[in-house]
Amino acid sequence: MAFLTEQWILVAILAALVTALIVFEGQRGGKALSLHELTRLVNKDEAVVVDVRETKEFKAGHIVDAIHLTHQKLASRLSELEKHKNKLVVVVDKVGQHSGAAVKTLKENGFNANRMQGGMAEWTGQNLPVVKG
Repeated sequence: MAFLTEQWILVAILAALVTALIVFEGQRGGKALSLHELTRLVNKDEAVVVDVRETKEFKAGHIVDAIHLTHQKLASRLSELEKHKNKLVVVVDKVGQHSGAAVKTLKENGFNANRMQGGMAEWTGQNLPVVKG
């Protein structure tokens, strides 16, 4: 506590930098869709889910009909998504660490893309259905 009061300028700078990082990362990935918004869009055939997690995580459980493209290979495999360019592409990862960068890549290549809020951790936390394998 003494450090906080004696070094309040450093603490304030750190807080400002953390806030700026959070804002920047949030803007980079675009709007985050809620689980309910995603479900509604997929059920109306207006969106497609792209899961960018590692293969092992994907096989352990993923959203029904999700397309699996790891975040490392997304840019080189965009041609696989061309047939879905007229739909919203919703990017899903584990907890949100890669979805922002994936959405940015998709948008730079002409896709309408958003990320799912909370990732698969939120999806499974709400006991929503997953497919294994």
